[in-house]
Amino acid sequence: MTVLTAAHAATFARLTLGHVGQEYPHKLDQVLTGDADLAPPRVLHPIFFGSFDWHSCVHGWWQLLTLLRLHPDIAEAAEIRARADEAFMREKVAGELAFLDRAYTAGFERPYGWAWLLALHGEAVRHDAAWGNALAPLARAFAVRFAEFLPKLTYPLRVGTHFNTAFALTLAHDWGREHDPALAQLIEQRARDWFVNDRGCQAWEPGGDEFLSPALGEALLMSRVLPAPAFRDWFDAFLPDLAHGEPATLFTPATVSDRSDGKIAHLDGLNLSRAWCWRALAAALGHAHPVAAPARDAAERHLAASLPHLADDYMGTHWLASFALLALTA
Repeated sequence: MTVLTAAHAATFARLTLGHVGQEYPHKLDQVLTGDADLAPPRVLHPIFFGSFDWHSCVHGWWQLLTLLRLHPDIAEAAEIRARADEAFMREKVAGELAFLDRAYTAGFERPYGWAWLLALHGEAVRHDAAWGNALAPLARAFAVRFAEFLPKLTYPLRVGTHFNTAFALTLAHDWGREHDPALAQLIEQRARDWFVNDRGCQAWEPGGDEFLSPALGEALLMSRVLPAPAFRDWFDAFLPDLAHGEPATLFTPATVSDRSDGKIAHLDGLNLSRAWCWRALAAALGHAHPVAAPARDAAERHLAASLPHLADDYMGTHWLASFALLALTA
């Protein structure tokens, strides 16, 4: 089984240190109410102005702090610490919060960026530094947004892109269990409301620009919110033919035809996020379950398809290593 090595950690860190502070090119998520709203990314977002877009910068920092914890002796560790000290300052967090106070920001980065910010805070507090305390007000702001939004979300979003409900709630639930039990409980209830009666998933994927698996992502969330026996029963009804290799698309890595195309490059992310899901699901199902071994094999195939391509083009380089880290630490 492919695991996270010090060599992987150093490579990922070098790639990510190269882009978390790279302001341009940049894709803003912003509604303009007037000329005064126009400003460079570094002014609008004092911390998360790099990595092509806000959410990629957030999970780039999650990745760096996670690598620092898991492999504190890599050569890049000192630079990670120094740059984190510079980034995660209370006055810069205040600048990020000020953006959220603008009009028309209710949908800003919902729910993908919200969840990654919670994951970043959850990692930051594991370190003997002031980073977690500095980020706490921003994490709380997004936790409040989740708590207000989830009760009125009548239907989940099952797409394989940033709007996917299950992926965001998996990350948010992990954070909530440690930092906000009420939010974790709300996520558990809403996941049951939306998904507990799902049966016979057809897995019409991948779509041409997807980086998340709607089917496996839903299953991963349910593995977090259901007791183990109940989850296994649910999983066997949700994907009843997996032990026979069906739907075959879930076992087959996506083909990436053009890694310089930002949307097509999403498919490398699909391969890596599927590897994460397959590994985590194999563990949740238990060694004796008939899908466990095929799941582990599928994870290896998906990793082999995309792990060598993290640095092929900036359209993937600015974010793919985060998903590789999820997969290698599942």
